Amino acid sequence: MDGWAYAGGALRYEHCLKPGEPARPVPDAYLLIPNLMSTVAQPSELAAPGDDRTGVSGAVLHLASTQGEVRHPGAEARALRADAFSRLLDARLPQLTRDFAAGAAALDREARFPFENFAQLQRHGLIAAVIPQAHGGHGAGLAEARRIIGAVAAGESATALVLTMTYLQHRSLVRTSTRWPDAQRNDVFRSAVTGGALINALRVEPDLGTPARGGLPSTIARRTETGWRLSGRKLYCTGIPALSWLSVWARTDEAEPRVGVFLVPRPAGFQDGEGVLDRPGIRVVPNWDHLGLRASGSHEVILEDIDLPFGNAVDIRPLHEWAPAGIGQRDNDAHIEQQAWMSVLLGTLYDAVARAGTEWLVTFLNTRVPGNLGAPLASVPRVQETVGEIATLLHVNQRLLDAAAAAADVGQPDDDIASGALKFTVTGNAIRVLELALQLTGNHGLSRNNPLERHHRDVLCSRIHTPQNDTILSAAGRRALAAFRVHA
Repeated sequence: MDGWAYAGGALRYEHCLKPGEPARPVPDAYLLIPNLMSTVAQPSELAAPGDDRTGVSGAVLHLASTQGEVRHPGAEARALRADAFSRLLDARLPQLTRDFAAGAAALDREARFPFENFAQLQRHGLIAAVIPQAHGGHGAGLAEARRIIGAVAAGESATALVLTMTYLQHRSLVRTSTRWPDAQRNDVFRSAVTGGALINALRVEPDLGTPARGGLPSTIARRTETGWRLSGRKLYCTGIPALSWLSVWARTDEAEPRVGVFLVPRPAGFQDGEGVLDRPGIRVVPNWDHLGLRASGSHEVILEDIDLPFGNAVDIRPLHEWAPAGIGQRDNDAHIEQQAWMSVLLGTLYDAVARAGTEWLVTFLNTRVPGNLGAPLASVPRVQETVGEIATLLHVNQRLLDAAAAAADVGQPDDDIASGALKFTVTGNAIRVLELALQLTGNHGLSRNNPLERHHRDVLCSRIHTPQNDTILSAAGRRALAAFRVHA
């Protein structure tokens, strides 16, 4: 008997096999984009009758499947849980994409934070997807997290960015190498499961820029009798209108400063004439007025004498332990996997934005009939060639992202150089896809009456995320040159 059950703050699909009923493998690589390469696989080959696995336009592109039955003893319970979660995603993600897409233009135009979208994600138990099952979450791996982010981003990109940041923070706390105290880690998990609490890192500063390039932060934690007193200024605090937890990058005032993360709990704020005031010592300066991702609420935050207990210095270390390494910061043994998760999820986000733009493009080309042509634009050979280039770029993206996610989920994540290469390639392809789409559509594509220009603005933001392209390419170049010297 199959059915939906709501428990522990999460909507779960419960599936029980009848006696003698074979396990039904569930394909795991569905993408919400037009069927540009339908000869690869048809929906009828993939979905059983009654399944809803279509994208916004009803087309499914499936380029790779890793389906298969788990046969070894001891894995049956895990397989059933994974199957139930996969069915949850199959049933809910297409509608979430449609719902989020319906309001995306207004959110972008008004630069308004998508509170309603996060309420809907919480109703489906998706904010806590990455949190371990033992703590009430779904225990999702990277491939499953990628499915969620892709579906959300296809509808509304800012929602996907904030959710990505929360997933990355949750994942960093899942690993056994985390230095966070159990109490603080459990608080973050519990609040996400029961209340949909969001968390993000506050790292960038006016003077320092991104700490990934080294240097001491200006944000200072001064030791007190009961803990730490935190003060500083942070830029680009994505999701701040709704964040319940601030993971603040700061240094201590000790003679030999330590650097690291201080956890600041934050209740919901309220709006006044000058900014958002919430707990004493926090002021949000609503100055995010950006080209893209306008609904992300990536405002400036001022921290003034915030008192924290000792335990909320969740991970502080000597500066040399955070020294730049590869394309990011050295972070114990967790660094490589965290880079893989970040590159795959951010790559998925911007790839999904490109796919959403492509979906609009294909509809436009098939329905636009210029009077002097007497046939749809889709019939023009040059148009077909350009759309073929778009389909090829998206195909490459899917293969790269699927492979990287699968490798991470079996404990073999790409190293930081390879993860950087993935981010560089996937985001570059996404930008190129929408540039080509704009070339084909002219004024129609640039009009704010259509979504293509918004998707293009959003995807350009992919370049600003750490690691940035110069860092990625320099690290890859150094490795390639060193390898030549070794083998020469």
